[in-house]
Amino acid sequence: MGVTNSNKVISTDRIACDGSLRVTLALTAAPDILTNPTDIVLALDRSGSMAGEPLANVKLGAKTFIDIIENATGGSGQIGSGSRIGVVSFATNATDDTQLITSVDELKNAVDALSSGGSTNHADAFAKATQLFDPLSGNARVIVMFTDGNTTTGAPPAPVAAAARAQGIIIYCIGLIGSDGLDVSALNEWATDPDASHVAVTPDAADLEAIFAELAANISKTGATDIVINEVLNPDFTITSLDDPTRGSASTLDSHTIRWTIPALGVTGSESAVLEFFVRHTSEEPGEKLVNESIEYTDAEGNLVVFPRPKVTVDCSVVVQPDPCPVPVDLVAEGCKDTVLVDMGDVFLESQGRILQLDVTVKNVCPGKRVALAAILTEVDENGTEYQRGMKVMTLPAHSGPACRDVRVKCIKFVVPEDLDVSGGSPVSLCNPRNFKARFLANVIDTDYRCCESLETE
Repeated sequence: MGVTNSNKVISTDRIACDGSLRVTLALTAAPDILTNPTDIVLALDRSGSMAGEPLANVKLGAKTFIDIIENATGGSGQIGSGSRIGVVSFATNATDDTQLITSVDELKNAVDALSSGGSTNHADAFAKATQLFDPLSGNARVIVMFTDGNTTTGAPPAPVAAAARAQGIIIYCIGLIGSDGLDVSALNEWATDPDASHVAVTPDAADLEAIFAELAANISKTGATDIVINEVLNPDFTITSLDDPTRGSASTLDSHTIRWTIPALGVTGSESAVLEFFVRHTSEEPGEKLVNESIEYTDAEGNLVVFPRPKVTVDCSVVVQPDPCPVPVDLVAEGCKDTVLVDMGDVFLESQGRILQLDVTVKNVCPGKRVALAAILTEVDENGTEYQRGMKVMTLPAHSGPACRDVRVKCIKFVVPEDLDVSGGSPVSLCNPRNFKARFLANVIDTDYRCCESLETE
């Protein structure tokens, strides 16, 4: 059955400018038809436009399909290993030419007996094909719809096809561009996603045998082996950590690229593989952004796999940093581990005391307005008396945004010596809890107050 599902999700759809999010890649593959019995219904168009060479080539293609499934299931004149095939043909109405059976001769005789004539009723074809399946059977279920034209009679086919897919039936569509034209978008709507691996269209009836043969090989082959997935992030994001996948191994090629390899998936039973990693937004530009720039999939079987490309909305306020800010280091502490060892880089002694880092957001700053900001730090003793520990003043440069916006001021640092401790701890300890208060004052320097009359901080 090959790869049956692929997905990519992110943990949130909105982050701050320097925010992080978790990305999850998931892949599911099912084993070949020998170990995963499959019931297949061939729904074959025999309308009037199929007369002559088109119908002859469809018969040839359908019988080639039956032969390949016979060989893949180890049968000799029979479809083996618990799999079955049925034939439904349709024109103005659809008919059950066989039930789900294993006899190769009966199946080929039913195909050879088809004759052309009438209109094209796709809805009845989907309905008849769906009715052939036993809802109590544990077999996988597949409909192969072949048509050379547009719907000309009967109910709309899309809801009938959707109902079949909702029951877990996989739908493949093969289209021949006939004399009446062919609505390829309708085939894409009927077929299971992704369209690229479930829809095949040709203008040449001579191609039909090869298309049926390739589809039979795809349905009967093993899950996937020698899988390689290369994920390249949008340049505005950086990989911060990478978990071990549930299958295979993963590594970072650089700060924007991950390679995930899986030797085999879904070969002996239906299997899923999951990889999680964390990324952080590193640009100063806001907006809705794709998390990844590209993601490529290959395997030895040639499965075509398309992952979704999720987007995240990034909210960026104006950021001012009066002092250099230490580079943050993300880390993940996994459960059920006694210790976690993380190399956080180097740190240098700056002063004999504690370092307090304060961040503040100045609200509602209008374009073209500079702001004078003061940060006042005090320490409170046991009696509630406050003692000055420092004050910093700075000018926030004007921004050029289209409207009033918040300005984030980061890394206002104070060094507080230990010998000034009045918070009531032990006089011989260097690690006493200390009680501080911080106050901020913000005023617009420029005198034009047409936009904003006051500022507040948080």
